[in-house]
Amino acid sequence: MSAAVKMDAATPLVRARDLSVRFVNRDTTVHAVNGVDLDLAQGEVLCLLGESGSGKSVTLRALMKLLPKQAKVGGSIEVAGRDVQAMSEGQLSAFRGGDVAMIFQEPMTALDPVFTIGGQIAEAVQRHEGASRSAADARALELLELVQIPSAKRRLAAYPHELSGGLRQRAMIAVALACKPKLLLADEPTTALDATVQIQVLLLLRELQEQLGMGVIFVTHDLGVAGEIADRIAVMYAGRVVEEGPVVPFMAGPLHPYPQGLLGATVHGGMRGKRLTTIPGAPPSLDRLPTGCAFAPRCEIAEPACLDGVPAIRPLGGGRMVRCIKVGTS
Repeated sequence: MSAAVKMDAATPLVRARDLSVRFVNRDTTVHAVNGVDLDLAQGEVLCLLGESGSGKSVTLRALMKLLPKQAKVGGSIEVAGRDVQAMSEGQLSAFRGGDVAMIFQEPMTALDPVFTIGGQIAEAVQRHEGASRSAADARALELLELVQIPSAKRRLAAYPHELSGGLRQRAMIAVALACKPKLLLADEPTTALDATVQIQVLLLLRELQEQLGMGVIFVTHDLGVAGEIADRIAVMYAGRVVEEGPVVPFMAGPLHPYPQGLLGATVHGGMRGKRLTTIPGAPPSLDRLPTGCAFAPRCEIAEPACLDGVPAIRPLGGGRMVRCIKVGTS
């Protein structure tokens, strides 16, 4: 087990500075994450929001040092007061599942198909906490009941393929919570679920987060999901955070043209008979990023100055920040 690290109440649970991730091969370099700064307080839920290819999931995996060997990671990452970049393989093994756990998008690929649900939870408890098998089995039952799986005792002996999609997702949440992590990373965990089950899982995650006092970073492309679960939202585009702020003012009115476009393209109540707006064009290729603001080629308010250099992200008060030269200036 890893040594405990004392954390001051004011110390962020997660602190990433100038985080960059490049995937390098013989022919090209993909700039997946480009200078991201992130802070997460203990007990807070941060949503990373953006289209596919914006760098959300890569950022999440970098926090656990789960990227493939060809990934070149720059910047600094601290989780629970520990330098993730400096960890050895042995330290990482204790760190993953201990201090930090992850819920993946598709439980059928994350859960082992040849072991029972109860066995997979018990194994995690034994590995990280040194518990006896009987204590680990008791903890597995407790966790299945915690995530509100019906007939929990009977489900301990079930294999992943014997559960519905919603129950598999709950089982994966139970596996992630097995060792009481300080930080939970969730990579679009409700995308494959139907709307009714999706809201049930979101409400469960929020309830468990508040009950256990975890910090959560939740990746999604869905504004509705972000609005349901987040305390704070960070919008990513082309590997950079372009806007960040508390969820209520953000949902009331994004400041950057990109999340404004996302909100305008989102279906919500009262839109019958109205035409959805769309963002023209497509996200840039990450191996050929444009000069200056990456969103400028799709932006209706862009001007030549937007291409002069990458805009700095600027604080605007109230915890809000934006990366746009035309927002917050007179």
